[in-house]
Amino acid sequence: MGHWHDVRDKLRDPARDLREHIPEVYRGFADLSSSSLKDGVISSAMKEVIALALGVAAQCDGCIAAHARAAVKKGASPQQVAEALGVAIMMGGGPATVYAPRAWEAYQEFLETQKAE
Repeated sequence: MGHWHDVRDKLRDPARDLREHIPEVYRGFADLSSSSLKDGVISSAMKEVIALALGVAAQCDGCIAAHARAAVKKGASPQQVAEALGVAIMMGGGPATVYAPRAWEAYQEFLETQKAE
């Protein structure tokens, strides 16, 4: 396992603790997430790729880790991810040229883990 697994692991306990204090907020967010990311006209895999690109725009390592992993699990191809990250760079400029490679690295890390399983 690599860095992006560590990002997810380090967020797990603090998120669990906070969720215990504000369960309604987390339930609402979980409902919003599941309804937003389910298959529709746009596949759930592509929605995860969109969320990954938005994680780049938000410069959010936790978002990158979560959505890179989900994009892999839902079958997004490397080329789909690469092209979406290209759009993120176009929209985000210089900061996105830092965070898009981080997202690419996260996707590749989770892809390699899945291949090893």
